[in-house]
Amino acid sequence: MPTMRARIATSPLASIAALPERIWLVACYDTHIVKQSAKWLLGSREHTNLTYDLTPFNRDHLAWLVAEITGHSILSIRRYIEEVREDLELASHIADASRHSKRWRLADPIPRYGLRMGWYALVRALQPKHVVETGTDKGLGACVIAAALLRNGHGRLTTIDINPDAGYLIGGRYTTVVDLRIGNSLDILPILGDPIDLFLHEVHNSAQHERAEYEAIDPLITQRTVLLSDNAKTNDELARWAEVHGHRFLYFHELPADHWYPGAGMCTAFPTLAITGRSRDEPPFADEELLQHERCSNTRGDDDRCVPSGTGLLPRKHTDTPSR
Repeated sequence: MPTMRARIATSPLASIAALPERIWLVACYDTHIVKQSAKWLLGSREHTNLTYDLTPFNRDHLAWLVAEITGHSILSIRRYIEEVREDLELASHIADASRHSKRWRLADPIPRYGLRMGWYALVRALQPKHVVETGTDKGLGACVIAAALLRNGHGRLTTIDINPDAGYLIGGRYTTVVDLRIGNSLDILPILGDPIDLFLHEVHNSAQHERAEYEAIDPLITQRTVLLSDNAKTNDELARWAEVHGHRFLYFHELPADHWYPGAGMCTAFPTLAITGRSRDEPPFADEELLQHERCSNTRGDDDRCVPSGTGLLPRKHTDTPSR
């Protein structure tokens, strides 16, 4: 025999009976947002281009995205993301530059990279010669990219912004690989000259402006160029570009940790693995070596591919022969 709850669920009173539970769900969610908002209003100085950490799960989602774009193993991409998170020199530079800026009252000295960790991993994996960013803002993303380029040992970043005060975080050794251009991106992009390996559209402007940027860099795009945009929530310009040019397209959404903001989105258009010259079944040797290190760290000593060392088991070199 149906219970009272079951009878109500199928009666004309169902929506009214469910109202208290629905109010409770909304109240719980809104209370959490209000608490996070109050905490941010009291503890942060930022008013635009907000920064935050990502949840651990979301950080790993970002790693998988970069692995898909580059064809590198997930282990190597996770290593690159940890590399920038543990870069104390970069964190110290950003903190000092923020404190000594004329705009220190509108910036947080604690670096929080969000999806910029993905930019770093892309630069480390793709080893680009020329990276172009439109929309420098204070220069946090430019510093992250510069750190990756310096770690690579080659490559340059051209970053463009129409605001003459943009890029105030860019300083120290990071200026050695960064060319900051002040002006309209549509005037500067056509005269860059050098092919673009990685392009980041960070301008919060109209869809027409974004489309015009893609048209302006068209002569500089190669078969290996990867494009990123943070405007996927407001237009589909990069998706349209990817469809026309035969690129693959993916979207990533941030899940900020301990923040009221719901997170930004990043979309990417990238060539197939066949174009980039990598195969899913044959990762680069550096990745395979990292994977073997992972295997050896977890083995109990019965794997002929691993040899003892002072710190545990290490992969056997190609010239070594297993002892019998």
